[in-house]
Amino acid sequence: GVLLLGTPGVGKTTLGKELASRAGMTYINVGDMAKEGELYEGFDEEYDCPILDEDRVIDELEDKMSEGGVIIDYHGCDFFPERWFHIVFVLRTENSFLYDRLESRGYKGKKLQDNIQCEIFQTLYEEARLSYREEIVHQLPSNTPEDLERNLDQIMQWIEQWMKDNN
Repeated sequence: GVLLLGTPGVGKTTLGKELASRAGMTYINVGDMAKEGELYEGFDEEYDCPILDEDRVIDELEDKMSEGGVIIDYHGCDFFPERWFHIVFVLRTENSFLYDRLESRGYKGKKLQDNIQCEIFQTLYEEARLSYREEIVHQLPSNTPEDLERNLDQIMQWIEQWMKDNN
């Protein structure tokens, strides 16, 4: 499987959907999946959002992941089994771009600030490097439509190479 990781608003969903259609893979947005299946274990008042039930998410995904050919999109990764992913891409967006994207999604106050902080401190990149072998974790810039195209090409090349090497 492929993991697309990054702060909300960096472009994981756009990239993931396009990638899945080009590569004939299955795209799964963990946030959407949790919403549909109500895979929550409570509500975070401070952030005004539900708390993910990580165990139920793992159970839900286990069969799909063992079949392979899956692209997972989420903003955290430390609870996924390491064996699930052959490569991890962390999307990065400059703060000015990210601020505008999040603001247009209705993020404000603490939620907006914390997501910007998360990006500034490379929190998710660090989390990925601690959760997976360093050589499979890659950062990709995700600011412009050109970046999106370049990222698509780069990941497609990687997928094609992986298919060759593993079939």
